[in-house]
Amino acid sequence: MPIIVNLDVMMAKRKMSLNELSERVDLTLSNLSVLKTGKAKAIRFSTLEAICKALDCQPGDILEFENGEPKTM
Repeated sequence: MPIIVNLDVMMAKRKMSLNELSERVDLTLSNLSVLKTGKAKAIRFSTLEAICKALDCQPGDILEFENGEPKTM
């Protein structure tokens, strides 16, 4: 999948556990886990907004697009 989810990276930078993030954004651990592992098919903007507020980051810090084509210099 060309969309990479860097939620675990941002959580590590903020030293925040999945349990703490779950409480702050009012999502179940299982839903956050699906997102964190990159298995989610979609995310609501309201959920993305809550995560960004809790982690003090931008959506681009969490989501990344990978084209899949080789990089040229």
